[in-house]
Amino acid sequence: MRGHRLTLYVLSSSAQCAVIRVGGELDHGGERLFLDTVGSCVDSGHRYVVLDLTTLGFCDSRGLNCLFAVRWLLRRQGGELMLAAVGRRVMYLLEQTGSTDMIAAYPSVREALEHVPEPLRASWPPGAVPGAARPPAP
Repeated sequence: MRGHRLTLYVLSSSAQCAVIRVGGELDHGGERLFLDTVGSCVDSGHRYVVLDLTTLGFCDSRGLNCLFAVRWLLRRQGGELMLAAVGRRVMYLLEQTGSTDMIAAYPSVREALEHVPEPLRASWPPGAVPGAARPPAP
């Protein structure tokens, strides 16, 4: 989905876990789209959400509030919000606000998914069969 200067794509999902790529700018202009899209995933039963921030170029305090709103929804359902591939600017915002103690950030989607109970994980890379043998990393 696209709106304002924010893009959101569900890259992979299972019954209880979704990987969503967030790109562009997460600020006041994209707040409604972000909350509606991610909230819809939570409403449909996804208790674990990994946000792939590879293409997120900007996040301000309003965007940070969006992340905390999603975290709150997930925690109420016994789930977790995880961030993956967090860029330098967004990581700075998380660190300066003390948010790294509350929202887990991982270098990659694969590493974030390792913290989701195995039977609930979304497949990664997208299209891979969960539990299938993977070729060794180069």
